Amino acid sequence: MASPLALTAEALLRRVEWTVLRPLDGQLQGDYRTLFTGSGIDFRELREYVPGDDLRRIDWNVTARMDSPYVREYSEDRELNAWFVLDRSGSMRFGPEHRGKEAVLIEFTATLARLLTRGGNRVGAILYDGGTPVTVPARAGRVHVLRLVHRLLEPHEAARTPTDLTALLRASSGIIRQRSLVLVVSDFITGPGWEAPLRLLAQRHDVVPVQIVDPLEQELPDVGEIVVEDSETGERVIVDTGDAQFRGRLRALAQAEQQQLRERVRSCGLDLTTVSTADDLVRVFVTLAARRKVMR
Repeated sequence: MASPLALTAEALLRRVEWTVLRPLDGQLQGDYRTLFTGSGIDFRELREYVPGDDLRRIDWNVTARMDSPYVREYSEDRELNAWFVLDRSGSMRFGPEHRGKEAVLIEFTATLARLLTRGGNRVGAILYDGGTPVTVPARAGRVHVLRLVHRLLEPHEAARTPTDLTALLRASSGIIRQRSLVLVVSDFITGPGWEAPLRLLAQRHDVVPVQIVDPLEQELPDVGEIVVEDSETGERVIVDTGDAQFRGRLRALAQAEQQQLRERVRSCGLDLTTVSTADDLVRVFVTLAARRKVMR
């Protein structure tokens, strides 16, 4: 199977429509709303808080007067705006040649963008290559999804600097004005401090953090001495993968970092979705739909 990066936008979109969207139609009964629900802005009523309600909808003025928490309910919009905040920095180029992390990012975005636009929703994107983020305005329709996929498939040079997810999230808060569904798609290999802007973004929008990973980031095979290069800084080191203790330390470190990442995302009131380069996207979306149904 050809790498997604070697296909045209039309070929890639046809592939995901056939291999991902068709099976999803059967498992989700063709109802994209079981996966993502519009967030209305028309106030409907106040009611008393019950466990499981979205804490962001608490009306603090009424709560203070009534001495018990009350939440605002809104009429659900039939359409929504969805934004993809896409990290295409150097570390996203890691992974198998036929389907690395950036290829999975493109497949995930193309699938969900088409799933949403079939319902009349608008999708936009904020592309980050390590420099100033580039905005693709939110529009509806298959032709717009083709333009977005074509833009993602264009060759690009990632800056030779560490990923600054903090700056990307802050820029996104300024770009996305209307309440929207926001999917932050990244490997989350970045410096510290991104929790605060992510939390701020989640106060205004329905945010879904999506982490793209590759199995080799968690555990190296025993292939002897190899040269490992940092894709963002260019730094190189020689490691001996034949050393079982080294591989064990690397595995333990990767597991600890993954747990810390989940806890940091959870501290923002969000749940992390992890997608591997080895994953079947149909299972990914079915699992995501089930998780969001439980959350709601």
